[in-house]
Amino acid sequence: MSFAILSALLGFAFVTTVTPGPNNLMLMASGANFGFRRTLPHMMGIVGGMSVMALLVGTGLMALFDAVPSLNLVLKVISAGYLLWLAFRIATTAPLEERDADSRPMTFLQAATFQWVNPKAWAMCLSAVTLYAPDRSLLSVAIVAAAFTLVCFPAISVWAWLETVVCQWLSNATRLRAFNITMAASLVASIYPVLGLGT
Repeated sequence: MSFAILSALLGFAFVTTVTPGPNNLMLMASGANFGFRRTLPHMMGIVGGMSVMALLVGTGLMALFDAVPSLNLVLKVISAGYLLWLAFRIATTAPLEERDADSRPMTFLQAATFQWVNPKAWAMCLSAVTLYAPDRSLLSVAIVAAAFTLVCFPAISVWAWLETVVCQWLSNATRLRAFNITMAASLVASIYPVLGLGT
């Protein structure tokens, strides 16, 4: 892989991970509700999940989706259903003083597993492999996965960090509830373009 192509791949990985999508909207909500430090396992799970997904998509799963196109529809339906459930959970998150003692942000494993029902993650990995590892060799696919590993954490950290900017404002229970509902609505809206429901 040439330096020019590698640079383009890193740019692609950064732009696709830093732009709004299910992961980033959930990180912003988690940061606001639980704080940056408690959201770190969630962030690390996204990085790990995306990297493993890119590797597995490039080394075999892409061929499966090419061979059985109906799997794309199944994936879209499952993904949309799960994202709607997550949006409901975010919208109904209680203010800190009203939460149960076991209320907590996503764990590393939950966030890593979430990538498999995240339509944006699928689109990112499939596009990256198609564009930057068209031969699907182990080395080129590993480079794509490494690119996501390298740039994903700094890109998504911005979203969890945003909570520090708005934390004081969100200390009011009414404003926090409005924020959570807005994040949930944004999560639902993010499903629309990624699932190819637009014109």
